[in-house]
Amino acid sequence: PASIGPLTLRNRTIRSAAFESMCPGNAPSRQLKDYHCSVAAGGVGMTTIAYAAVTQSGLSFDRQLWMRPEIIPGLREITDAVHKEGAAASIQLGHCGNMSHKSICGVTPIGASSGFNLYSPTFVRGLRKEELPQMAKAYGQSVNWAREAGFDAVEIHAGHGYLISQFLSPYTNHRKDEFGGSLENRMRFMEVMRAAGNDMAVLVKTNMRDGFKGGMEIDEAVQVAKRLVQDGAHALVLSGGFVSKAPMYVMRGAMPIKSMTHYMNCWWLKYGVRMVGKWMIPTVPFKEAYFLEDALRFRTEIKEIPLVYVGGLVSREKIDEVLDDGFEFVQMGRALLNEPGFVNRLRTEEKARCNCGHSNYCIARMYTIDMACHKHLEEKLPLCLEREIEKLENQ
Repeated sequence: PASIGPLTLRNRTIRSAAFESMCPGNAPSRQLKDYHCSVAAGGVGMTTIAYAAVTQSGLSFDRQLWMRPEIIPGLREITDAVHKEGAAASIQLGHCGNMSHKSICGVTPIGASSGFNLYSPTFVRGLRKEELPQMAKAYGQSVNWAREAGFDAVEIHAGHGYLISQFLSPYTNHRKDEFGGSLENRMRFMEVMRAAGNDMAVLVKTNMRDGFKGGMEIDEAVQVAKRLVQDGAHALVLSGGFVSKAPMYVMRGAMPIKSMTHYMNCWWLKYGVRMVGKWMIPTVPFKEAYFLEDALRFRTEIKEIPLVYVGGLVSREKIDEVLDDGFEFVQMGRALLNEPGFVNRLRTEEKARCNCGHSNYCIARMYTIDMACHKHLEEKLPLCLEREIEKLENQ
């Protein structure tokens, strides 16, 4: 057992905030409940429901949670069920900023600065200075709704090129006011995201690097982390990457383009990604614990609060190494999708290793349907997708 602020977990494992795409109508579903209950029954210390937008403008996908009073009863069903299995429940709160489209979020996407986002693709409107306090209040209100829904913790998403990250990164922040320019100015928006109350654990997911030239690098990221400690975070989740610029820096490996486009509904997007996808989403080689070297730098600089390691953990051997290096907790996403009971197996098998082959089929499918491991599907995949997955897993 170990603690994050006021919360004590039964062990050091956390299901990472990996988007499930299981929320039609932007509300919790039976599928979402069943998945998180399976992870809780599988022995994890805490499971994290992934990406709940703090406003409608913060939605980046159709099947994504949007925090509002009417979904509280459905969320309460999930937290009650998770607690019955002995695990704690967390929810990731965020705003996608420019990573959306009017057809999804209902308005012209907003961000730190105006411009054009090729990822969507769409024009983006920079937030006006007078809009920032209201956006900060939306985060605070979502924390209160999470408390009402029975969550033990919230994870604020300040990485991966979403809204807070867009303010922090020089790549996306071109503002000329006091919220742009120097790192001190770029951190001003983040500073209003303070912990609400003392009865919930507040984790913050933050980048260690943006993952490309022109983005935020590790020296600035360490300063951001130290400011988060000052602002009252109970733990930091150390990640990296920018979904709109360096998506596979976050997840590693290759994006299975055939699988991804197979499920797309928009015909022109389907064929466009088929033609240029491998250049738009370049491969970044996978290795176990791929963020560990950078995370160790943060461990030497930050002693006041727990640090959560995430990124490429699939074996007990590497998890033990990370914990022995001084990280209080570990997060896993794909490993617990592949095997929800993996944590229970870690207890009994010294050489336990999950069966994830890192083809990233689960991510390719997630954008359109839901996050699912190809090894657990009821339907049979087309032969072309089977061959793509086999090729990627045998690289």
